[in-house]
Amino acid sequence: LALGWAAWKTYLGRPETDHARCNAMGILGVGLRLSRPEEALPVLEATLALSRRYWSRGATQRDQQQKEQAILLVQTNVATCLSDLGRHDEVLVLKRE
Repeated sequence: LALGWAAWKTYLGRPETDHARCNAMGILGVGLRLSRPEEALPVLEATLALSRRYWSRGATQRDQQQKEQAILLVQTNVATCLSDLGRHDEVLVLKRE
């Protein structure tokens, strides 16, 4: 969790299109999920929204596949957090997307 906060503080000033900033948000969200899932959910949802908004298209087919895999990883983190909170209906909706 300390690493997540340190990463977030380091990259907070960068534009939201910056990969390091988005990765720092993801690290913070996963760290929070382990101990405070109710606080982690908004962080993970914001990370997913940024990933979908800025990194959903790749220049090559390989880039596209890597970006889709990254988005699926963030989406899985959100689903796991929702499950930790007992919000299983929302997990099913997210997994069907």
